[in-house]
Amino acid sequence: MHSVKPEDFIVTNQVNLAEIPTRMETDAKKKEKKKALKKVGKKLSKMQDVMYAHNRYGVLVVIQGMDTSGKDSLIRETFSKFNARGVVVHSFKTPTQRELQYDYLWRHYVALPQKGKYAIFNRSHYENVLVTRVNPQFLLYENIPGIEQVEDIPADFWDKRFNQIRNFEKHITQNGTIVFKFFLHLSKEEQRKRLLRRLEKEKKNWKFTPSDLSERKLWDEYWNYYQQAINNTSLPFAPWYIVPADDKQEARFIVAKIIYEEMKKYTDIKEPELDPSIKENIDKYKAKLGAGEL
Repeated sequence: MHSVKPEDFIVTNQVNLAEIPTRMETDAKKKEKKKALKKVGKKLSKMQDVMYAHNRYGVLVVIQGMDTSGKDSLIRETFSKFNARGVVVHSFKTPTQRELQYDYLWRHYVALPQKGKYAIFNRSHYENVLVTRVNPQFLLYENIPGIEQVEDIPADFWDKRFNQIRNFEKHITQNGTIVFKFFLHLSKEEQRKRLLRRLEKEKKNWKFTPSDLSERKLWDEYWNYYQQAINNTSLPFAPWYIVPADDKQEARFIVAKIIYEEMKKYTDIKEPELDPSIKENIDKYKAKLGAGEL
């Protein structure tokens, strides 16, 4: 497998998605990619075990992308080696009536990872500057003071939301949450092929809805708003990584490798030292258990 360096995918300046490739050229076979992912997945799992014992950091992984970009399968395959207690996946869909009684960030706050654990956001708080921009009428369900109709949305509304999101992420990182944000960069042509496969393969039919086609018509709008969101919220404490997603196996490996390489930088994450009083009596405890006294 080729070398993956986080700096090749991280967003540090303004980007134009149209200029970024959706596929990496590689000679690696599918079997090689699976093997590479399995290897780095095991390393990540061991890291998480140590982080759990250390109990100082949590890790938030945000996965965003157009429909069919492979979010679900990436999460399933990338984190398959984790201890079940160490990772929680949250799939954010249309807000419930209860969630709408709070501000839009509330349901994301309560889903943040506990110390020692990973939380995966399959879609995230970024839907509130993506879906609601394409469909501004959805804002009316939030009962925001002063906004009774779409025409009431002020010109600076979205800039304020970007600022709120930046502040949200700054707050959580300052309190021990490590944030990774991945945009699965899919081409429109590859999406067409994947939607067609959903119709051609009977076992995948359940994934298809007519709304997939109506949403596809809005591709350019989503593309534009994704670009704006990334450019407005990729900061050193919570950067975006743009991952070519036309090849699902490749995308999974890249995401796993980026997390692994970045987590290695947290050299303070170590297993806690054993209490001296316990350490000096280890042989005694072993003897009692070995002799069947307990």
